[in-house]
Amino acid sequence: MDTWLLAALLGLGLAAATGLRTFLPLLMLGTAVHFGLFGIALNESMQWVGSTGALAALAIATVVEIGADLVPLVDNVLSAVATVVRPVAGALAAWAAFADLDPAMAALAGIVVGAPTAMAVSTVQTGTRAASTVTTAGLGNPALSLLDDLLSFVTSLIALVVPLLVVPLLAGVARAVHRGYRGLSRLRTG
Repeated sequence: MDTWLLAALLGLGLAAATGLRTFLPLLMLGTAVHFGLFGIALNESMQWVGSTGALAALAIATVVEIGADLVPLVDNVLSAVATVVRPVAGALAAWAAFADLDPAMAALAGIVVGAPTAMAVSTVQTGTRAASTVTTAGLGNPALSLLDDLLSFVTSLIALVVPLLVVPLLAGVARAVHRGYRGLSRLRTG
């Protein structure tokens, strides 16, 4: 199998995970690179992701993001800001994955693969969060937040360890989300 395909799947998985949590997938990627886990190699221009300074900053940002997302109303503000930030994080994560391309082509591939993927996932998450806020007065949002944390972690881990499973994982999540929306629609009309 061509390495560009594995890089694309790694980038796709990490970008999807950044659509849920901006910093956690980048932290996991940086940790894998820093400690030489899973044979992950980054594009030369993205080596900084595995540096000690970047890991410290990403760890702090991850803790702050996860904690803030558990606070009602703050989670909605964070979600709105993330709609802009997460596509950038998705593009960076995907850019880093294309280790065998020259930096300009890797950046372009990162933008093409990462930004739309992260934006799509983030948009669904924002809509789900808004629906939860309206239907549960925000009381259901912490449970959704924990689900987002788990999905972001699992998606990132699968992308790092077995990138070939990224597409089936994302298809399964998309199907589950679609069924959930259909179920909610039936409850409202029925």
